[in-house]
Amino acid sequence: MAAGKPSVKLCKGINGLDKVLLREARGSSAEVYLYGGQVTSWKNIHGEEMLFVSSKAFFKPPKAIRGGIPICFPQFGNHGILEQHGFARNRVWRIDTNPPAFPANSASNTFIDLILKPSEEDFKIWPHSYEFRLRVALAPGGDLMLTSRIRNTNTDGKPFSFTFAYHTYFSVSDIRCFSEVRVEGLETMDYLDNLKERERFTEQGDAITFESEVHKIYLSTPTKIAILDHEKKRTFVLRKDGLPDAVVWNPWDRKAKALADFGDDEYKYMLCVEAASIEKPITLKPGEEWKGRLELSAVPSSYCSGQLDPQKVLQG
Repeated sequence: MAAGKPSVKLCKGINGLDKVLLREARGSSAEVYLYGGQVTSWKNIHGEEMLFVSSKAFFKPPKAIRGGIPICFPQFGNHGILEQHGFARNRVWRIDTNPPAFPANSASNTFIDLILKPSEEDFKIWPHSYEFRLRVALAPGGDLMLTSRIRNTNTDGKPFSFTFAYHTYFSVSDIRCFSEVRVEGLETMDYLDNLKERERFTEQGDAITFESEVHKIYLSTPTKIAILDHEKKRTFVLRKDGLPDAVVWNPWDRKAKALADFGDDEYKYMLCVEAASIEKPITLKPGEEWKGRLELSAVPSSYCSGQLDPQKVLQG
């Protein structure tokens, strides 16, 4: 593919919602809706979509967008007093025209900075002042990078605590075919099973494969996790910093049919693997800042002697 110029464009998306289109010189792209500060597309240099968005997703406030990379803040799930996954994913973010400096070695010049601050209505349900800054960037090789910076701006001297996740929906081949889609890097990890009232277990086996509904929170996980897709001959690699936990979720057939914004059969072609901080809430005193970073890459992969060989990916 011929090289072009990197570009960042603000335009209208579905139902007239504002979105930002990022395009790297070699042709990879991403789109970010200001509603939710949510990435809804990430394509490689061949134009192949890496993320899943439901064909029945509502692009209409106040409903969250089903798919892409929703941001769960200040609460993951329904384990707290707030609505499911908190409110950041169904608020309108602003473009941040004065973002804080990033390290000089930040490789990308194709990025957008967004900011979210609490409204008066937000303050009534979660009485804390904060600044949530999000940078979404495309690296020259097509990697997608999300960096969140959350600062406590309370003037009353009070700390606050929160949980967080990048609720990433990956596009995969038919997940029901045994070993076609596998997750590597979480072997022997302890996890909380949301289908069993968060009972704690230890993962067995040498890889995670799928044959029924799954909703697990893996604890104290490695900084690198791989999703291997045999049919598509593709491996997703998640690299994360400041996010010790990892959620793995697929609703399977019965729950998919119960979701109004999810196609009955779409569970077959998606998998959520989410970089998160859930088990131990993050606490910030006034003036303190937390940073959580996720980098996603997609690399070719193949079978070796009948088995996917993730070690080159996980150790590379």
